[in-house]
Parts: sequence; C-alpha cells; structure tokens
Amino acid sequence: MEINIIAAVAANRAIGYKNDTVYFISEDLKRFKQLTTGHTVIMGRKTFYSLPKGALPNRRNIVLSRTETNFPGCDVYTSLDEALRYIGVDEKVFVIGGASLYKEALAIAHHLFLTEIDAIPPKADVFFPIYNDGTWTIASHEDHSAIDGMPAYSFVNYIRK
Repeated sequence: MEINIIAAVAANRAIGYKNDTVYFISEDLKRFKQLTTGHTVIMGRKTFYSLPKGALPNRRNIVLSRTETNFPGCDVYTSLDEALRYIGVDEKVFVIGGASLYKEALAIAHHLFLTEIDAIPPKADVFFPIYNDGTWTIASHEDHSAIDGMPAYSFVNYIRK
C-alpha cells in the first residue's frame, strides 16, 4: 500500500479557518481530483463535513471518527490504524485532512503532494504539521505565478528519504 498526504499549505503552514480552506485555487482543486480519483481517500470527521457534496465521487471514501458512524458513501473506522487494516496492499491511499490526521500520517507516509502557497492568510485556525525536518526530499516542483488576486503557489511533490 502506498500512503500519500495531499494538502494546500500556506507559508505559515495554515490549512484552514472555520472548517474551510484558507485559499481557493482552482488549479489546486483540479490537481487534487486528478491525483485522488480512482484511489482511496482518508479523512477526519470535520474534513468530511467541509466537503460541499459529501463523499467524493469515484474514490473510496474513509472517514475516521470515534463519535459518529453515519457518513453516506463512506467506510467509517475509529482510527487510522484500523482503517489501514482494511486497505489492500495494492491500493493507493491519500490522506486529505485534517490537521491531527496529517500529523499522525506524516510518520508513515511515502509521499507528500503539497500545494505550497506563497502567502499568509489573514485568519487561520488549523495548521499542517512541520514537515521540513530533513525527512523528505523534493521529487518535483512546479511554480505558478500570482494571478487575479490569487497568490503565487507551487506544486511540490516530496518523497521520504
């Protein structure tokens, strides 16, 4: 099984505010869809509730929750360890949030697919864990200029050293 983390991360590692993203970048959403379609996505309860239409189509959706069990279109487990026991060895998994799940998955992930945004949002209450600790090496890097009030950003793919 290949474990991947995918996130859009501001310069201060901000990823959310009031259960929403801190920046809306359409190219980031297209990349997210392209990378995760046909694979398994794992998310926490709050991340599920932040999705505008519920379970993501054309993906196996897994929600982790210790308090709720009814998430339409999703498999539900109480922990990341439990969920991983029900994923096949050939499956590609994408951890899609939130912060505590990112922190837990960072220790076992094989790849990070990050959109690194060259800006700091005015407000944020959720942050991505520290990842520039020497554990990762850049596999690819693609810069995008600021356009129409959107800050510059880069698609950066990391692989565990």
